[in-house]
Amino acid sequence: MTTTIERPATAATGSDFAALNRRITQAGLLDRRPAYYAVRIGVVTAMLVGGWAAFFAIGSSWWTIAVAAFLGIVFSQVALVAHDLAHRQVFRTKKPSERAGRIAANVAVGMSYGWWMDKHTRHHNNPNHDDLDPDVQPEVLIWATESAWGRRGLNGFVTRHQAGLFFPLLTLLSIDLRVSSIKALRHPGMKHRALEAGLMAGHLAAYVAALLLVLSPLQALAFFVVHHAVFGVYLGMTFAPNHKGMPHPDGTEDYLRKQVQTSRNVTGGRLTDIALGGLNYQIEHHLFPAMPTPNLKKAQPIVEAYCKQVGVSYETTSLIESYRQALRYLHEVGAPLRAAR
Repeated sequence: MTTTIERPATAATGSDFAALNRRITQAGLLDRRPAYYAVRIGVVTAMLVGGWAAFFAIGSSWWTIAVAAFLGIVFSQVALVAHDLAHRQVFRTKKPSERAGRIAANVAVGMSYGWWMDKHTRHHNNPNHDDLDPDVQPEVLIWATESAWGRRGLNGFVTRHQAGLFFPLLTLLSIDLRVSSIKALRHPGMKHRALEAGLMAGHLAAYVAALLLVLSPLQALAFFVVHHAVFGVYLGMTFAPNHKGMPHPDGTEDYLRKQVQTSRNVTGGRLTDIALGGLNYQIEHHLFPAMPTPNLKKAQPIVEAYCKQVGVSYETTSLIESYRQALRYLHEVGAPLRAAR
């Protein structure tokens, strides 16, 4: 299993990326930021502990629905920390990254760190590639027109209307992450699957026990629905603006063009940076996956200027416009099925 991406090994010494890499390295932007991550992880941990403390303090009350929404946001922030851990932005070596990653993903959130890391690494290696990027493989949503043909029944209905169904379907993303994790953990080839399965089982047992022991059955159901819906929508909205609606490569591009031309940056202030976990600087993140989150903003003007210098298109848009572009693309992909009716 591929574990993580620190720096592209295939970039030739004289390549366009190599020249950019030297500029970024000389600027010190690949250096670790331990103080930043100590504060960020401390704040996210306090939010997680505080959310569950509020849950038990409020007890059997419909006010816990507000706690459910809050914990949906917190779970997304924990998942973003796990993302940075997977890329070794926090720790330089593999073992502490994996240990902390499993605590964040398996224990705190309830999904498989190893499964997600393998999937995300394949995405980074071939972003938006129709055959090699698991994030654009034809499943519920279809990201390539060729994959839309032949879909019938419920699948066909979803594809025809997938732009309008995009945000409602995100409410199920949290459940899908858990189901996919369980499926992956059943595969004999997955590393450390007994450990990951045990950690996930512990999370699930503690989660269900807390809901059933503190809340009435109806309150527990409402808490579960709101919590996971908010988690799914927030997490999906964090990753959706990054590549959806951007060009799909044919595999002949060099590393610089493959990463830059399939990604878009999202403009915004400090709140956007915090809400999206720094992934609004998606171009810089894809070029330098191991770069600590706070350094992405500093790298952005260097990368943009360099791309202009070598004639590589560099996409930047607002958050709202990024969603418009993604939804417009989904609508266009479903057009052949709508026309065939």
